[in-house]
Amino acid sequence: MTDQAPEDRRPDLTQAVLREVGPRLRAARLKRDLTLEALSDTTGISPSTLSRLESGKRAPNLELLIPVTRALRLSLDDLLMWTAPDPRIRSRTQRFGNLTVEYLSPESAPVQTFKMTLTPTNEPIQTRSHDGYEWCYVLRGRARVILGDRELVIEAGQAAEFDTRLPHGVAALGSEPVEILSIFNRSGERIHLPEFGAIDPPTAR
Repeated sequence: MTDQAPEDRRPDLTQAVLREVGPRLRAARLKRDLTLEALSDTTGISPSTLSRLESGKRAPNLELLIPVTRALRLSLDDLLMWTAPDPRIRSRTQRFGNLTVEYLSPESAPVQTFKMTLTPTNEPIQTRSHDGYEWCYVLRGRARVILGDRELVIEAGQAAEFDTRLPHGVAALGSEPVEILSIFNRSGERIHLPEFGAIDPPTAR
């Protein structure tokens, strides 16, 4: 087995860019309220060829692209530009009583990830149950977990996963806050987070 050069492991950006040519041409044409026939009159390229170019059924080449981009007032650089999406997530933080929640995933994500900080409280743990599974990892501190008829302690560096149909709840154990990375589906999110109006701001999750 030989090591691949870094460039050999990169995705084929050339093919990815070429796949975007047709949709970009169509978007530019529609933006200028041009029909295929009107663009054909300007470029001398048949409407059927232009349609195939936009749909990706005709491979783009300079003979086609130069007159089309001129007619649409596009530069080849703009047309062939590859812009990778920004993968960074803009997190936001909300506080509910002794619970601080930092949202670490987009709202549209089917699985939601949160960093939750619970400060110690003398209030009893509130337990809830709902469909799905929850995975949590203690980043700092100690978590007291009630799961069904069991009571557990999860230390920093330990993780737990459980069926959320069992009544469950979490609180900080001791005098220090506990920080937890938690992942669950959107139905679980609606149960756990008071932002969605399902529960009142909790004293313990």
